[in-house]
Amino acid sequence: MKFRKKPVVIDAVQWFKNGDHPEDGKERFTEGKFKGELLEGKIVRYFRRPDISGRRVCDQCGKIMHDHGWIDTLEGGHIVCPGDWIITGVKGEHYPCKPDIFAATYEPVTE
Repeated sequence: MKFRKKPVVIDAVQWFKNGDHPEDGKERFTEGKFKGELLEGKIVRYFRRPDISGRRVCDQCGKIMHDHGWIDTLEGGHIVCPGDWIITGVKGEHYPCKPDIFAATYEPVTE
């Protein structure tokens, strides 16, 4: 059997660095080593895993892992590469989507 995806309008924002998602806020550290830098996002958090060095190069995009984000989805956590789209699903959930898949699946809506 074949199926066609139902037409649905989604919200999405392309992510390149911490703070890019509109729900991540703009709060900054007020003191200490990271004074002036953005606090961790609420939707896309800093990438940090004890088993993966922040200096390691990503197999997907070729950038170091320190430049990546982390997002919790309904299926578990996912790495967010710079340039990935963050989609808000029909139930308000968030998940990343690679730019090529996004371009093949979605088109802008003009209202």
